[in-house]
Amino acid sequence: MKTHTRTPSLLAFMRGSLAQVVIGGSCLGMTACASIVSKSSYPVTISSNPPGACFTLKKANGMAMSTGTTPATVTLNSSNGYFQPAKYVVEFTRKGVTQTVPINASINGWYFGNLLFGGIIIGMLIVDPATGAMWRLDDSVIATFNQTASVGHSHGLRVCTLDQIPLGMRKHLVALN
Repeated sequence: MKTHTRTPSLLAFMRGSLAQVVIGGSCLGMTACASIVSKSSYPVTISSNPPGACFTLKKANGMAMSTGTTPATVTLNSSNGYFQPAKYVVEFTRKGVTQTVPINASINGWYFGNLLFGGIIIGMLIVDPATGAMWRLDDSVIATFNQTASVGHSHGLRVCTLDQIPLGMRKHLVALN
């Protein structure tokens, strides 16, 4: 008597693989790309040239959120609600001179990843707008104050060590060869 061992047929294998592809595609279709890959709050370095200016960080409605002296780093939400980008204003003051610099959220490039991965309805219309991940903030804001000449001070090049440069500004440094 012969015993036959049953081996899976190619058709059964293909059905199993097709089911995995459909399930995987469905899961990808329910994802929110920016919420997974990116974030909804960002560290923002607030600095001035020269350093040591006082600042007040305000929401767009004028409510003060934070005060301090430059350089400083604050963490800010990139959203002001469903489909609403955040808007902030930083008021810098140094030696009686005031400057106002806006911080506005812009669209996060990862938000469009929903188009590639099939998350159009859930990702683009629900999750990313609700979490705020569809928006991003710049990583730094700076105010430059004119320095008046005084005895013992020179204009032009200022030499400093790397530890005197705020972390958020270091990526803007250019090496001189």
